[in-house]
Amino acid sequence: MPATQIAPGLYELSLGMLNVHLLESEDGLVLFDTGYPNMCDKILGGIAELGYSPSDLRHIVITHSHPDHIGSLAALQKVTNAQTYVHPADAEIARTGTGFRKMQPAPGLISYLMWRFFMQNPPVLEPARVDHTIDEGDVLPFTSDMQVLHVPGHSAGQLIFLWPRHKVLILSDTVTTLFGLNLNIGYENLAQGIEQLGRICSLDFEIAAFGHGKPILKNAAQRFRQRWPSAVPASSA
Repeated sequence: MPATQIAPGLYELSLGMLNVHLLESEDGLVLFDTGYPNMCDKILGGIAELGYSPSDLRHIVITHSHPDHIGSLAALQKVTNAQTYVHPADAEIARTGTGFRKMQPAPGLISYLMWRFFMQNPPVLEPARVDHTIDEGDVLPFTSDMQVLHVPGHSAGQLIFLWPRHKVLILSDTVTTLFGLNLNIGYENLAQGIEQLGRICSLDFEIAAFGHGKPILKNAAQRFRQRWPSAVPASSA
């Protein structure tokens, strides 16, 4: 699938029902997430489409260690030698390819059916290397103005990334746009995931990128506040 620019220097690569994101940084290419297993060639194809080679991929940031986000991590490490970054809560899962935590479906029949189909039997993945653990407030080595935020719920170690320069929020699996802007289909801690909506609604962003579903390219924060008005903090209303 072609890489689509969603902000200056930031591209979305669609891999079917999931997306990964590529950033042209001050220190080479940065890949956010790696998809399911056997998606290495598709990701490298997206990199080539942008005029880069595998050696240009210098950093891989894992938003959280679920199979559809770390599945091709080990394969990409073998051909790129990129440095990998994971939240401490999810680092051991990436290292071993096992230990996935139990999940529960979000409310609604569609969420329940998709949760039953996609999330009941997580695979055993090839172990991968974790070079760095990152947490909220850390400064990323490849760009100085992207904020790291820890937003657990869907996963205990889930990270999202706010890029104020272009008012972009990389939301990972906090929510989805597969069937309109909505909760994701499954959470390790549903109450915690819903609670985090208030924090997301308080942020200043125009563009939202998701692990699943199409990006929102304008008025994204406003769309969030309209969708979840009860979550909006008084200071952001």
